[in-house]
Amino acid sequence: MSAAAVYELIGYLGSALVVASLSLKSILRLRIVGLAGAVVFCTYATLISAYPIVITNLVIVGIHSYYLRQLLGSKPVFTVLEVRQGSRYLEHFIDHYLDDIRQEFLPDFHYEPKPDRYRAFILRDMVPAGLFICDFDGTDTGQIQLDYVIPAYRDLKVAHFLYSPSSSIFADPRITHLESPPGTRQYREYLIRMGFTKTTGEDGHDVYRLRIADLPSQTGRRSVADPHRETKASSE
Repeated sequence: MSAAAVYELIGYLGSALVVASLSLKSILRLRIVGLAGAVVFCTYATLISAYPIVITNLVIVGIHSYYLRQLLGSKPVFTVLEVRQGSRYLEHFIDHYLDDIRQEFLPDFHYEPKPDRYRAFILRDMVPAGLFICDFDGTDTGQIQLDYVIPAYRDLKVAHFLYSPSSSIFADPRITHLESPPGTRQYREYLIRMGFTKTTGEDGHDVYRLRIADLPSQTGRRSVADPHRETKASSE
């Protein structure tokens, strides 16, 4: 293969990476793939002595690097914002993301307001990045109705906060287990990564079950309904 053909392949690879980055929903992945594309394109432009393209892609490399340092270098601040049963923002949020919820995670999801249903947004740097809905009905098992993160923040940081003592959501010592419907393959893989195991529910259908004690240190557990939790707030 001639040098010119190799250079052309490098150029096509750079173009493919740049185009692929524009199709990604995750901000972190977009920056990483976009950075890789700019580096490859810069290499291609150098090989063919196209210096205006080199300069352009060096600037793009700098921009992606700057925002990647912000994404990876700074520690995000998470907050649990519990919302009331009739929250209009909650209804609008679910309506807006309903297609994504059903296509990517829970095809049968349907939200119904219930008094014993726990509803909370997970805020990441004050942005509503995730929504967690769970039924705590007095038994020792919380029934997860929805564990959802919007596309731009699907890097597992929200999940690691949610299933940690810092969120205090599972602080009630009476709650020993969580159960979730299986959902899509992507959602099942996510549940397994969070420590859930596949089992059979009381109705004979598959469910994914997690023992709270298997989460990172659960010392100092308090009631889910504790109004003095620092991470909790209420919103209409």
